[in-house]
Amino acid sequence: MTCRTSFGQRTSLDILVRSRESVVTVEAPAKINLYLHVTGQRPNGYHDLDSVIVFTTVHDVITVTPHDTLTVQLSGPFGNHLAGLSNNNLAIRAAQLLAELVGIPAKAKITLNKILPVSAGLGGGSADAAAVLRALCRLWLVCPSEKELAAVALTLGADVPVCLKGCAAHVSGIGEVIKPLKLGAAPAAVVLVNPGLPLSTKTVFEAHRGPYSSPRPFNFLPSNIHDLARSLAQRSNDLTDAARTLCPEIDEVLNALNRTAGCQLARLTGSGPSCFGLFDGIKDAKTAATQISALKTDWWVKHTGLVADVTTLA
Repeated sequence: MTCRTSFGQRTSLDILVRSRESVVTVEAPAKINLYLHVTGQRPNGYHDLDSVIVFTTVHDVITVTPHDTLTVQLSGPFGNHLAGLSNNNLAIRAAQLLAELVGIPAKAKITLNKILPVSAGLGGGSADAAAVLRALCRLWLVCPSEKELAAVALTLGADVPVCLKGCAAHVSGIGEVIKPLKLGAAPAAVVLVNPGLPLSTKTVFEAHRGPYSSPRPFNFLPSNIHDLARSLAQRSNDLTDAARTLCPEIDEVLNALNRTAGCQLARLTGSGPSCFGLFDGIKDAKTAATQISALKTDWWVKHTGLVADVTTLA
């Protein structure tokens, strides 16, 4: 792909590349916090974190095409949950900030196929924003530096930088310090469960009580599911108690996961209310997802795998 690092007149090759990229589609995978320690709070109210984040094969889909203005079209099972925010969601803000950064008009049609629940602790909005940044760089033929894009991402939200990085990583600071981790043979079998209720990240952080945790970062992810589960059991999601107080259904979700065969660890992800289970293998994960779905038909339940590198997806 040819990029314009200076924003003057396009060459004929630029135009040819643009014609091949007149429709750009990028996947925006859900993220999981394998653990999440709150290690402090800054004077501006932001919290310092210690967490390992991985990405799943369940994803939203972002498509961008040329347009005379900047607009977003929502679709998918959770698209209507964003209705009313179509001109002020993270996807639009990401496009506006990228256009300001590279000095061009913000013109594109963004289509968001919303597969992931909203306000679910799965980083869906952050993943969408990161996907928009990647997609529009291709559509507009612009190549900001990694540092410039990371700064834009952090402006959009604490989870956006790691979603932009797009790989398993240890995250610290408020989300801007990212150390990639090799996924290797870490578990590919995961069940995600959301009880169908939104939960505000801000509200959960405000409700968090108790002493701050010490960082316990991984230098690498154990390649064996049992070793990983044991290591994670020595860590926690510090937001769990606050989230459970605000959304008692989380207890029911965790109990449902723990009762299924092959579940090595069940835990809240992010600020919730979504939870995940790590399983011995895909067969156990599929069976667990089927069983939980049959018991709770109003819950969102997916069996999934993990993605080594988000940027290699469509």
